[in-house]
Amino acid sequence: MMRKRKGYPVYPLTVAQKFHTFYLQFCQKPQVLNIGTSLTIGADIDLSVLKQSIYKAYERCEAMRLRFAKDKEGTIYQYVVDKEERDIEFVDFSDKTMEEAESIMRGWTEVPFKLEDSPMNRIVMIRTSDGYTGLYMLVSHLTMDAQSLILFFKDIVELYCNALYEGVEYPKDMASYIEQLQKDLAYEAGSKAQARDAAFFEQLIDASEPIYNGITGKRELEAARAETGNPDLRVARNVSDSVESALDIFHLEGEPTKRLMDFCEKYHVSLVCLLLMGLRSYYQKLNGNDDVSINTAIARRATLKEKKSGGTRIHSFPFRTVISEDQTFLEGVYAIRDLQNEYFRHANYDPVAYFAYRARKYPNPQGMTYEPMSLTYQPMTLKEKGLDKLGDIKYKTKWYPNGVTTQAMYLTVMHRPEDNGLDFNFEHQVKAVSREQLEVMYYYVCRIMFKGVERPNLKIGDILKLV
Repeated sequence: MMRKRKGYPVYPLTVAQKFHTFYLQFCQKPQVLNIGTSLTIGADIDLSVLKQSIYKAYERCEAMRLRFAKDKEGTIYQYVVDKEERDIEFVDFSDKTMEEAESIMRGWTEVPFKLEDSPMNRIVMIRTSDGYTGLYMLVSHLTMDAQSLILFFKDIVELYCNALYEGVEYPKDMASYIEQLQKDLAYEAGSKAQARDAAFFEQLIDASEPIYNGITGKRELEAARAETGNPDLRVARNVSDSVESALDIFHLEGEPTKRLMDFCEKYHVSLVCLLLMGLRSYYQKLNGNDDVSINTAIARRATLKEKKSGGTRIHSFPFRTVISEDQTFLEGVYAIRDLQNEYFRHANYDPVAYFAYRARKYPNPQGMTYEPMSLTYQPMTLKEKGLDKLGDIKYKTKWYPNGVTTQAMYLTVMHRPEDNGLDFNFEHQVKAVSREQLEVMYYYVCRIMFKGVERPNLKIGDILKLV
């Protein structure tokens, strides 16, 4: 007999959701799961049509109607309600400076959601003093990730345009969140695919123990060795005693970004391979290790249904590469691509199980790690098919930090709407990593990438000497 809550069937959390509740334990501030973002358009917007479009988008997206509750044992489960009936507010920031408006929206982003039986998102229609109008949206990471969030925004814009403009087609249906959820749960219930994926990752872990590389070199590793009295220790502590975070953003212009993208197209690799190559080579230069590990996020949206079902589907794994300085830049990029392709094939595996298995295999002091940072690349933009019909309407997107992070450093790379250039968004613990350290890192990572793109057959060791 299927359990129900308020008349709706209930489901357990998926692995991707449990991953979020897993790190929530280490952070006393529940807003760590908040994602705040805004999309504003430089055109006259009919607010009543916009409001109707938002309600319609809610209707079409199950993940935006998710609710959570706990059973007697404290286990969290989820269900989807039929419709969203909240009022959608409008806030006029016309008389405020852009800085004041942003500071208010940052404040909104720091307000945690109530977990039990309450909506896990908030949408506010906004007007800003630069003459732009649009939406601020806050969602819980338990219900959405960056890709599903961008897709939801896009759906609202397309529904709005269909209602107002001739010749803009009604957007195709979203996919069912519940259907994908059931597939994920079937996978987790001991499927053959799960056994194959576990074998792949366990074999990787069994091969040998990774080693920690620091953003400033060996300082953290040496400190950990001194603290434990173990000269062979391969892990270090890189988080601080405070989860307070800052967001520092570095902008790469459109033209140099295009040079990177052209290289990727020519050699059939994704930009994330190039970013990983730049980052790992920087750590290699500073630490003198050919062996570098960085956490990477995988979106798990290969099929159209996965792309359009909303929800949170990101799994994050340590990505370890051993690439010698005698190899060429291109050989390094290809090695990363090949390994990435294998990760994609097995990415449904539970990251928490990965870390648990690794901790049993290599018992180390708690709170120490091999990975100095995490990387996510977000290729998706609103410029996707469909919205190009609107001509040259200018729009802006902005992400607002929630003020806390459980990781020392988390880099998200995404494209800017204005010129398709890259924004490097470093969210970091204020006490663990400084803006100055990030500036130096950003500078060198870019130099390594551009040098490699210009001369892909140069040996990595030579590139590291040149930069």
